[in-house]
Amino acid sequence: MASQSPIPVVVNGAAGKMGREVVKAVAQAEDMMLLGAVDTNPNVAGQDVGEVAGCGPLEVPILSDLQSTLVMATQEQTQGVMVDFTHPSGVYENIRAAIAYGVRPVVGTTGLSPEQIQDLGEFAEKASTGCLIVPNFSIGVVLMQQAAIQASKYFDHVEIIELHHNQKADAPSGTAIKTAEMLGELGKRYNPAAVEEEEKLQGARGSVGQDNIRIHSVRLPGLIAHQEILFGAPGQVYTLRHDTSDRACYMPGVLLSIRQVTQLTSLVYGLEKII
Repeated sequence: MASQSPIPVVVNGAAGKMGREVVKAVAQAEDMMLLGAVDTNPNVAGQDVGEVAGCGPLEVPILSDLQSTLVMATQEQTQGVMVDFTHPSGVYENIRAAIAYGVRPVVGTTGLSPEQIQDLGEFAEKASTGCLIVPNFSIGVVLMQQAAIQASKYFDHVEIIELHHNQKADAPSGTAIKTAEMLGELGKRYNPAAVEEEEKLQGARGSVGQDNIRIHSVRLPGLIAHQEILFGAPGQVYTLRHDTSDRACYMPGVLLSIRQVTQLTSLVYGLEKII
């Protein structure tokens, strides 16, 4: 029996912190082939992406033109996958372009609006092309969110604190927004007011997310990605926390998503939907 052809993978944002980790993970995966690497940083243009990622030469140059790389992916016998870790300002167009070429997007870039996600979902469904948008690829985050859903049955007060490095462009994080959305889907409204609050400084109480859940964002050098979910009740506080110490923790989720998106014909939002 012939073995299945490897999945051709294009990494968009290949020279970034997450992109370099994805390049290394894909290069080591036996069922995948690193087909292309894209990054708009002029300092890495034309360089071997393996050298930039620190895993040795891969004979895949870093290009700045996503469209031409997607065209190259369409020439493969096996439908390709684009992994996107770029910037919120361009991710919507990146996803639309990939779907238009029949390349399945796996998206870790956050910052998409609900309206953009809905539009992309309609576009992917019309094209019968799988798309995965994943705010956080960590299995530990999925487990934390599932634990929060269980806790919400017994606590009416909850707030979310997310902490990231100071190069993260969007706030709150996609993970925090997704967590609030998941808690909001349970049909209850949180944090009934005990007093009439007054903010002495605007934003002191954070942003108000789904169903009156407040989200607080911290940005500091030295952090990577961290989140706390705090539940409160008379006499007790229940805290769920996830800390990232190395971006390698996301790679099992990224590789799982690459494999799973090839089986999809529409957009799926959230890693918990495929595990």
